[in-house]
Amino acid sequence: MSLSLDLTSPDARAALACPVAAEKPPLIGLTRPELAEALVAAGIVPEKQAKMRASQLWHWLYVRGVSDFSLMFNISKDLRTALDRHFSIARPEVVEEQNSTDGTRKWLFRFPPRGAGRPVEIETVYIPEEGRGTLCISSQVGCTLTCSFCHTGTQKLVRNLTAEEILAQLLSARDRLGDFPDRDTPAGAIVPTEGRKVSNIVMMGMGEPLYNFEAVKKALLIASDGDGLALSKRRITLSTSGVVPEIYRTGEEIGVMLAISLHATNDDLRDLLVPINKKFPLKDLIAACRAYPGLSNARRITFEYVMLKDVNDSLDDARALVALLKGIPAKINLIPFNPWPGTNYQCSDWETIERFADFINNAGYASPIRTPRGRDILAACGQLKSESERMRKVDRLALEAMMIAGHGEA
Repeated sequence: MSLSLDLTSPDARAALACPVAAEKPPLIGLTRPELAEALVAAGIVPEKQAKMRASQLWHWLYVRGVSDFSLMFNISKDLRTALDRHFSIARPEVVEEQNSTDGTRKWLFRFPPRGAGRPVEIETVYIPEEGRGTLCISSQVGCTLTCSFCHTGTQKLVRNLTAEEILAQLLSARDRLGDFPDRDTPAGAIVPTEGRKVSNIVMMGMGEPLYNFEAVKKALLIASDGDGLALSKRRITLSTSGVVPEIYRTGEEIGVMLAISLHATNDDLRDLLVPINKKFPLKDLIAACRAYPGLSNARRITFEYVMLKDVNDSLDDARALVALLKGIPAKINLIPFNPWPGTNYQCSDWETIERFADFINNAGYASPIRTPRGRDILAACGQLKSESERMRKVDRLALEAMMIAGHGEA
């Protein structure tokens, strides 16, 4: 039985979220030079102090994880008051939190309007595993790609997320998980990697990260900064459906691990499953993968392959996959299809998936079968979608019950 917490009541909102005031520009998501420039432009810090003050703020925002200027105790009260008057460091509103029976947690975050726009909602998922905890982060509200097996693809693109909004998912998750130092921790302390609940992040949530390249780049470089959130780039994975020009840029300008949402070994089928293939066909995509900087057996590209019954799961498909990726240091993640209300696809039989995996393994590629996580709260791969775009909750839960009964899942 999953647990869902509706956090939309006024009391819950006051206790658990502080929506960003639209009139105050955020400091989250700014680089150090941009932080210094913002402080000087606001007239609250002289230029000769700006670099030092920016470093102080950076520590409080990304090491200590504070979301209230009043908690920055080594900054004068007058300056804290001025910062609060001009800027925001508040978290997004937590509209809903769902806890799966397997420990997966999903949050529905609401961000305030940008310009003349409306508030938007996105989903973020935390997956605890032995020895690690992975946060799946969204980069867009909705998606333009319309991959036929993906629930998120049925929601039209509303807008790109800003660097602040991408980072806010990580900061908010760490808040909720108790993953920042408490107030009694010495001011210079940094949370050790081994003690983190969020040890890895994957850009695999809502949207295509490489269609929001600049904001994603900025957010990931801040997340991997050694004097802040300090996540190793080898613990950050960016997943793309195949935006070939930006794959080259990702390797050169961001340097994180790469994952490719592949799912087919020929253009005809991939055109159907992943329509972006019509613009960037397999030959171009594979060429970009071969050219990705730093590839080795220790730094492999992950190829994601959803297992669809009688669509792409034959041994002939497995042979074609091995041939397609020949010579690329790679891991092939086999993903049992996660059903969602209204889909026409079915998950491959387990015996078929295992036979497929055995063939890939025998060919020399690691091919783990991804354990479905958070299915009972629609948090599994390909199931994310803003609550505001879903059917009413009662109808959704009824359909989920029908779906579970039809597929024999517990």
